Amino acid sequence: MKKIILAIFTLLFLTNLSFAQIPNFSFESWTSMGSYETPDQWGTMNNTSAVVSVFTATKATPGNPGSFYLNLTSKTTLAGVLNGIAVSGKLDSTTMLPVSGFAFNLRPQSLTGKWQHMIYGTSAGSVSVLLTKWNTLSSKRDTVATAYRALADMIMSWANFSINLTYQSGEYPDSCIIVLQASGSAPTNQDYLYVDNLAFIGSVASVENNTTSLNVVSIFPNPSNSLITINLIGNSTQTTLIELLDLEGRVVISKNAGILPSQSKQIIDVSSLSKGVYIVNIKTGNETVCKKIVLQ
Repeated sequence: MKKIILAIFTLLFLTNLSFAQIPNFSFESWTSMGSYETPDQWGTMNNTSAVVSVFTATKATPGNPGSFYLNLTSKTTLAGVLNGIAVSGKLDSTTMLPVSGFAFNLRPQSLTGKWQHMIYGTSAGSVSVLLTKWNTLSSKRDTVATAYRALADMIMSWANFSINLTYQSGEYPDSCIIVLQASGSAPTNQDYLYVDNLAFIGSVASVENNTTSLNVVSIFPNPSNSLITINLIGNSTQTTLIELLDLEGRVVISKNAGILPSQSKQIIDVSSLSKGVYIVNIKTGNETVCKKIVLQ
């Protein structure tokens, strides 16, 4: 009996710890600004649009779970349609881009939560995550991981979502930014995204220190502009998936390589992709190896 109680206590502790990673994760805490309220520790456009009495981030009830949730709705103003945006930190109201996030030093596998969403035009909103680490040598931030999910179709009742992070570095981050958008670059009036109960789950080991069944992975040529060859040496008995992702975490090429022999050569045509930096994710079972490639 004591073991059962201890196990339940441990589970509740770990669950609460995962929630506590994201400030105001359930949007229960709001501050009154007079004519409107703003979710604590989240940046929105309300402070700018208040002069015309338009508020794209509002407190709604009931939450799922809890008393409240975040309602992001794009709305028409004299200057056009204003996107419903919220950032876990500070938001530049002029550029509508995040300025800073919150301190964070873990390597989670996924961002989860509850959502509802609808777009009335053709410009879908999104949920994205950026993990970074300050580089003292270059005096700039290095990207550790990204996640991105466009709001495809419509979800008009509460549903669970889970968005995997794509790691570009074996480092542990020191900062996290979460961006929630009701619309894309061309918002339509009344596009909406309702969000509640955000949490990070799982853990991804440091790439440099992670021993996997994929012992050696080489990719050449790198840089490339047509075909890349991926050499795999391993002993996995599970299906291997090869994905190319852009720096926003979107999968641009996916190939199921099946169960590989001890040595395998995979050739992928990248000639249709735009120039830039991409991440190659090679997944087998619960293991992932990440490599960076440049397309010229």
